[in-house]
Amino acid sequence: MHVASTAKATRYGLHRSRGKQATDDIGILPRYKGTMVHDAYSVYPMYRETSHALCHAHHLRELRAYTELYGHSWSKEMAEALLEMKQAVENAGGALPEEEVRYWEAVYDERLANGRRELDERCQQGKHDGVRNAQHFIQRLEKRKQEALLFLRKKEMPFDNNQAERHLRMVKVKPKISETFRQEDDAKAFCIIRSVISTLQKHGKPVWESLQKLLSGESLQTILHSS
Repeated sequence: MHVASTAKATRYGLHRSRGKQATDDIGILPRYKGTMVHDAYSVYPMYRETSHALCHAHHLRELRAYTELYGHSWSKEMAEALLEMKQAVENAGGALPEEEVRYWEAVYDERLANGRRELDERCQQGKHDGVRNAQHFIQRLEKRKQEALLFLRKKEMPFDNNQAERHLRMVKVKPKISETFRQEDDAKAFCIIRSVISTLQKHGKPVWESLQKLLSGESLQTILHSS
């Protein structure tokens, strides 16, 4: 199950593939021209007509694992820095002046450099737990710094992609309540219904009454833009 969402629309899509063939066939991402907020999954950067931002909810979870499972100290400091940046953006109303952005970029670089030093020291001491994955993580954040810190500069750019993850929770709720789908067409119908309901809710439209209008032949666009 795939989902693409904005503040005003939700689109669920079912596909046998998790890769680019799926997102191409669903048809949202190939045509999207805005900024895509996502994890570091390799498919998304293949879409070059859009700009990209990395989800820090994923980063915070990974950093917490290095701290709690392996006792790394750099990861705790990096997580604290990201949360301080988030708070600074919220306090500023959605974007920071360039001077403050440069300050946080320097903090970001410093935390990652501290991480590299700590990991090297751990290796010298024979403490290899979590080091290889942490090194790859730091390398990714260094390479994709602009995408990771885009939320500092771009107004209304979210810190994470939690909105999409919240949408996917409904996919998990369904089998818990009424088990799985027996046919692929039924799952596709579920995607359409959930897409419509979520979009109606985002526009503040009464769901039941709006569904009745849709079944009576009124278009979704008419309902969404009606007063």
